[in-house]
Amino acid sequence: MIEHTRWDDFLIAEHELIERSMTVLKINLEKLPGGDHLQIKRALDFLLEFGDKIHNRKEEEFLFPLMQERGIPMQGGPIGVMLMEHEAERDLLGRMSGRVGELAKADQPTLEKFRREGLEYLKIRAEHIWKENDILYPMARKVMRDGDAEQLLAEFRRINLETYGADAGTKFSAMVAEVEAGQGRRTRLVEGLSYEQLHAIMETLPFELTFVDAADTVAYFNRLDKEKIFPRTRSVIGRKVDKCHPEKSVHMVGRIVNGFKERTLDKAEFWIDFRGEKVLIRYFPVYSEEGEYMGVLEITQEIGWLQKLSGQKRLLD
Repeated sequence: MIEHTRWDDFLIAEHELIERSMTVLKINLEKLPGGDHLQIKRALDFLLEFGDKIHNRKEEEFLFPLMQERGIPMQGGPIGVMLMEHEAERDLLGRMSGRVGELAKADQPTLEKFRREGLEYLKIRAEHIWKENDILYPMARKVMRDGDAEQLLAEFRRINLETYGADAGTKFSAMVAEVEAGQGRRTRLVEGLSYEQLHAIMETLPFELTFVDAADTVAYFNRLDKEKIFPRTRSVIGRKVDKCHPEKSVHMVGRIVNGFKERTLDKAEFWIDFRGEKVLIRYFPVYSEEGEYMGVLEITQEIGWLQKLSGQKRLLD
């Protein structure tokens, strides 16, 4: 788990851990009377022990009271709604945790009730997370005074330290991994996209992207039929990367790639003046979820217009 330096990023990262456990619970609820009852128990335990007793505690003891001090009413407003939803989540999780050990012998009506309560919890929690991420946290940011954000972050870290020690973030991640164990690889957001959607997204990106695989072979580039800073054709696919750069820069490309493979580099960036434009070129290593080196991502972008930005331009201005 990344150690965030902003209070809201901190809480949003915890939401991601909660959502991963929610996914495991949903998958197994839908399989009842089958499914993995142990996974259901692990998910419920995490959602109670971490999602409620650690994450919700941070909001209830520190974030919500601070918002009230800064003029947002506790009752009759968004904070009151959040508190009611915390109670509803807590009640549903408590009831389900008390019955999860009986699922193997439960009759069909009992299983259906358990499933309904589980899906109700998932619905409440999913909407709750969305409301906090997109509405409540931005609202809190607007009313905070100097020092408030730093104080919140310090309190959140203190709770983690007191409950799970100095490496609490690592332990939380390990707990979620245990919840997910046995269900196969974790569901990825990209799996919700069709090939056509993914291709269209890559072609819409406002920069040039090239992927060189683990064998140092060009495997992909976007914007095939669009104007590009560095024009190339499909014949480059399958060529070794050292054949795609000017001879004078090949040794530098090799150093970058080796640095990624050996994990001595986590990125490489440079910028040049080219055809009257300032061009930013960035290299990033790509690793699998298991940490295996998969290749290099090269991103090329004209940034002259970005350098000229000043002030602010709001959405729809």
